[in-house]
Amino acid sequence: MDEKQLVIELQAGDEKAFRHLVGKYQQQVFRTAMGFVHDGSEADDIAQEVFVEVFKSVHGFRGDASLSTWIYRMTVNRSLNRLRSRKRKGFFQRIEAFFQDDADWTGEPEADCSIHPEAVVGNQETAQALQQALGSLPENQRTAFVLYHYEDMAYKEIATVMNVSLSSVESLIHRARKNLQKKLKNFYKK
Repeated sequence: MDEKQLVIELQAGDEKAFRHLVGKYQQQVFRTAMGFVHDGSEADDIAQEVFVEVFKSVHGFRGDASLSTWIYRMTVNRSLNRLRSRKRKGFFQRIEAFFQDDADWTGEPEADCSIHPEAVVGNQETAQALQQALGSLPENQRTAFVLYHYEDMAYKEIATVMNVSLSSVESLIHRARKNLQKKLKNFYKK
């Protein structure tokens, strides 16, 4: 089924077309979300939210971009919103602990105990250092880097998803690499 026909059927409320859409894009949406949140259950939640949003808002899809670009854009936005929410939650946990004068508090919000198989690949310490370095990048750099390296998207596709120029994407990925090199330099000296 081609994309135009899929959109028409989705807009008509066809459940079979929706199942087809989910089957076609589920892994890509999950991987993209994983590239941002580094947690399997959160990435699953984001994927579910994205497909619910697609189902609810497909009537407003104008076709200015491809369906896949539209879905990627939703995934990136949901993932970034989740990260922002996580940062706010961590800030409030630290403030709360400060005022509770909790002697057992370590200064870190409680970690999620769920482990996803992709998260344990390779050395855990290296993965954690990379995740922290990625998390510390400015939002646009992190988005461009994740879409390029985790999703193997072309610069042109990334420009469309992020709604920026091609030269901006090149610059963002270049700066992300430089920043990651600086941040991980000491880690790899060990």
